[in-house]
Amino acid sequence: MQSKLSAIIFSAVLAVSTLAFAGNAAAQGEARLLGPVSAITIAPDGKSATAVVTDGKTKEAVTILITDDLTIDKLKTKVINNGDEIRARYMKDGKNTSKSFKKAAGC
Repeated sequence: MQSKLSAIIFSAVLAVSTLAFAGNAAAQGEARLLGPVSAITIAPDGKSATAVVTDGKTKEAVTILITDDLTIDKLKTKVINNGDEIRARYMKDGKNTSKSFKKAAGC
C-alpha cells in the first residue's frame, strides 16, 4: 500500500513538472515590455507600422512590427504618440511581431 501511494505521488509530481517545463518552453518565443515609444513609422500602404519602444527595465530600444487594424488606426489618429507609455506583448520571431500594443494606462 505504501509503495502504491509513493508511486502515485511520484507520478503526479512528474506530470506537474513536465507540464510546467512545456509551458515555459512554449512561452520562450513571447516577450513583454513596458516603456515609452520613441518612434512610429506607418508603412506607405497603411497596413502595417513599426514602433520603437524603449524597455523600461533594460533601457534597450526594441522595434516592434504592428499589423493589427485597431492599433494601426490608433497610430494614424494619433491616439498613440511618441512619448506615450506602452505595454506590449510580441513574438520574438526575428520581426518582433506585435500581439498586443496599447497604452499602459489603457486606451
